[in-house]
Amino acid sequence: MGASADTGTHAETDVVVVGGGQAGLAAGYFLRRAKARFVILDDRESPGGAWGDYWDSLRLFSPAAHSPLPGWWMPEEPGHEYPSARHVTDYLAEYERRYDLPVRRPVAVTEVRRAGDALAVATTAGTWRARHVVSATGTWRRPYVPEVPGRDLFEGRQLHTVDYRSPEEFAGQRVVVVGGGNSAAQILTELSEVAHTAWLTRRPPRLMPDDVDGRVLFDVATRRTLGGTDGGVGALGDIVVVPSVREARDRDVLKAQPMAERLTRTGLAWADGSTMAADAIVWCTGFRPALEHLAPLEPFDAEGRIPLDGSRSLREPRLHLLGYGDWTGAASATLIGAGRTAKAAVARIAEDLGTGRAR
Repeated sequence: MGASADTGTHAETDVVVVGGGQAGLAAGYFLRRAKARFVILDDRESPGGAWGDYWDSLRLFSPAAHSPLPGWWMPEEPGHEYPSARHVTDYLAEYERRYDLPVRRPVAVTEVRRAGDALAVATTAGTWRARHVVSATGTWRRPYVPEVPGRDLFEGRQLHTVDYRSPEEFAGQRVVVVGGGNSAAQILTELSEVAHTAWLTRRPPRLMPDDVDGRVLFDVATRRTLGGTDGGVGALGDIVVVPSVREARDRDVLKAQPMAERLTRTGLAWADGSTMAADAIVWCTGFRPALEHLAPLEPFDAEGRIPLDGSRSLREPRLHLLGYGDWTGAASATLIGAGRTAKAAVARIAEDLGTGRAR
């Protein structure tokens, strides 16, 4: 069970894991098996990571049997081949209990800094000192919206993927969905059933073949990591054609237009003088890694990225990153990919600690 937050300065531990979502729990599983002393700090009130924040209809791209964390297969959700976000949240909560992972919440990490031969992790519940830190904070807390001219002029509603819950509140409205990925396609699909919708993208959207789902994507990502030359996941397209998207495609809903040049008071405008009225704009334009807590370590390069050797920071070898996307490991932002990258990271940590291997 997750422990309640407390205050004060804490004794040294081997590893602090920052973030109690899927990547943090996968790290905890292998740290437990490696007999390391560790704590997982999570700033949320309850288990499940970002899964509890997703829109109501979201489902995984893969069946439960292909979406496990290490050690315990995800149970099937009765009546559904592809599990819902709520089912995943319940699975992650039970995973914590099953492996008795030492999660403390709500504890927000404010910064990680060097402290002699240790790293000091400052939080809202005191400071931990650790020989290694695993950052697994994900991206959900850093939604990205592009700087489109006129955004501050538009008088309608603007929201990001993180703010969207269900289509009913948009019934009868003119809604523009911006973005060329899975979130945009899925949200557009259900909005189109109750609202007048338009889809804007920077480039023509690329739908994957109908028989491609998360199982195929993980296999392709893995082959790419192992030196394959098939072009990786990007060669297949950008949007998985889940059943709801397939149905919208058959209704001829998935017609994208080029991105507007600017926003106006009442809608959008293009360079050729054409305009579109809108009541709401949903920005499905992605996220950035939530890494502000690492700033005191100065691990970033000139482009703002953290150079890595596997998942280990090159500029601070006691720092490890998990779950931020393919740059921290093949499919590392997925449930099944989180386990593989966590195992490799903990193996290196365990070697340094001398506690044994992550099995």
